Amino acid sequence: MLKRIAAAVIGLGAVGGIGFLAYAWYPAIAPIPRPAASSFSADAISRGELVANGGYCAECHTRVDGKPGPELAGDFKMATPFGDIFSSNITPDEEWGIGNWSLAAFKRAMNKGIARDGSQLYPAFPFDHFTKVSDQDVSDLYAYLMTRPAVHMKPRDNTVPFPINIRLTGQGFWKLLFFTPGRYQNDPKHDAQWNRGAYLAEGNEHCGACHTPRNLLGAEKMSNVYDGAVIDGWIAPPLNEHNPTPVVWTEDELFQYLRFGVAPLHGSAAGPMSPVPHRFLSKIPEEDVHAIAHYYADVDKAAQRSAGDQAAISRAMQMSGRDLTGPQPLDEDARLYQGACGACHYNSGPNPVLGRPELALNNALWLDEPNNLYQVMLHGITAEEGQDHISMPSFYSGLSDHDMARIAAYLRRTRTTLPPWTDLEKKAASARATLEAPPVNASH
Repeated sequence: MLKRIAAAVIGLGAVGGIGFLAYAWYPAIAPIPRPAASSFSADAISRGELVANGGYCAECHTRVDGKPGPELAGDFKMATPFGDIFSSNITPDEEWGIGNWSLAAFKRAMNKGIARDGSQLYPAFPFDHFTKVSDQDVSDLYAYLMTRPAVHMKPRDNTVPFPINIRLTGQGFWKLLFFTPGRYQNDPKHDAQWNRGAYLAEGNEHCGACHTPRNLLGAEKMSNVYDGAVIDGWIAPPLNEHNPTPVVWTEDELFQYLRFGVAPLHGSAAGPMSPVPHRFLSKIPEEDVHAIAHYYADVDKAAQRSAGDQAAISRAMQMSGRDLTGPQPLDEDARLYQGACGACHYNSGPNPVLGRPELALNNALWLDEPNNLYQVMLHGITAEEGQDHISMPSFYSGLSDHDMARIAAYLRRTRTTLPPWTDLEKKAASARATLEAPPVNASH
């Protein structure tokens, strides 16, 4: 009897193993000679450039650490809990790039996360979002990439350890648990603009890749979609109704932020988010940015939640204006803030002045941790990123960890109604340690 049970278990295991291999294994697609640029229409290339900008291809496929690399040649370092992963070369180089990939091979990579040689791609490449992109957009993107300059450059080797680096089993199992391939399907309960925004946001723009927390295996938590996550030491804030700012992200605020990098009532895009509006979404059709804003205004229930915005703005102005009017309290933290920050972050009227970001309304002060406040202090904001080309210098050298902690504590207690942050000096030191080198404009 025991022998029969053991034999049955072994048999089931063998069948399961064969079934898993049938699911995870893909054949190679034969290489092709590099297509001539003239084989693609000008319209396809033009449309493909819009898709590339919408998906921020150059951002993750261009090396920025150490010696910056050529655009789209890969070698961008992504530090993950599973090791460092370096992005692939997606120029039409035939040895290290995708020059010998057919359109079918390229579509399979986008739709299923499978390389031309049949190997499983790591989900650092967001194929779980790109699977929703239409065949037409993928075909146009292929035309655009295949007409870029070929760069003969090999990316660095990944440092993913054994056994995770066995892609057939490791990534195949990951996909079995977390990946559902398929193109975006319109939701009939919503209008065309909402569906266009959802298609872009959930697919090519892959917003959830940064704004949705991940589980221990690196997959997005579908039970917490758009609840926010930590990215490269910054907090990508929630894009839903859990966003803690006192003024709601309305459709207009979202559009201004995504198109121009500045939302009048929320501040400027900085850190990993900075290139999204400034380098990419500013180059796609304006109606598409409106569609994305329309979609996220619905996701965050802006229409239902914005009734209290004017009262929140009035409270914020009272919080800000009290610092420089009337008798000054004997508060050393307030004096430190006024000396370092007050000249630019002071508003005394009924509404914030464009060019004077009102910190009482800013996401950075209302998040659970001071990450973004510290990162902005350390990095600064360039003239290309700031409101009306107004820059903020880096205080990497100008403020100590103790100074940063004092300013953070002061702002949290005077500009919000939330409990104080903890371990502020330790967290300031940790934020400083993440910078490989001081910013070039660090104040002295």
